[in-house]
Amino acid sequence: MTFEETMPDLSVVIPVHNSGPVLAPAIQQWRRYLQEGRTQIIIVENGSSDESYQTALENAVDTPYVSFEVMQSPKGMGNALRCGIAASKGRRVLLTADDLPFGFSDLEGAAALDEEPLLIIGSKAHPQSQAGRGLMRSLSTGGFKAARRLILGSRVGDSQGTMNVDGEWIRQMHQKFDDPGFLFSTQLVLAAETQKQTIAEVPVTLTVVQGDKETSVTLKDVLKMGLGLGRLRKQKREFSLAPQTGSVKK
Repeated sequence: MTFEETMPDLSVVIPVHNSGPVLAPAIQQWRRYLQEGRTQIIIVENGSSDESYQTALENAVDTPYVSFEVMQSPKGMGNALRCGIAASKGRRVLLTADDLPFGFSDLEGAAALDEEPLLIIGSKAHPQSQAGRGLMRSLSTGGFKAARRLILGSRVGDSQGTMNVDGEWIRQMHQKFDDPGFLFSTQLVLAAETQKQTIAEVPVTLTVVQGDKETSVTLKDVLKMGLGLGRLRKQKREFSLAPQTGSVKK
């Protein structure tokens, strides 16, 4: 049986937009790190004005343990994630960023869990995380967390971390997550919470490069995301009636 004929252990979906110099080194880190099992890495370029797509094509070289797919979608993180999830085949699906913000600490945190919940979040809000950032980023993150709790009743600390989720569940659910941008992962978290699925947040360590990096999220983005929570609240019933195929809290 060939690699292509078996279900990968993990599918990694990486949205790429104007990734500049970070993409090629990140791909090489993935290739060096994954030295066992079967992993499918799906790179989804979305509306870049630089050479991100060509960079992905040139660097996405398969290994005995990793197969790459390079795709394109309309502009927007949510659009890219939805496209990548549809192409995924893994037992688990990891939604992450193009510059490996936490290195592989989120995967290592997931591997250390005694049980495997439906959703594992690489969470900056975890008390053991080493994810200190600037004042503006901290304020925007804290404000958004408070808004989620007030409007959606969400108890999850970080809805913008990496998402490691049951593959069958996310492939059934992903079309319901219709936000084209940053709120896609918040929809995912809301659906899991509404369905009372098992969720764990694991600690992450921010890379040195990311720790020195200024946020690309503007005040306008934060306000837009805050206003979008009202729309998400109306989707809670839709999410609760969706097929439930993963592990459910008893």
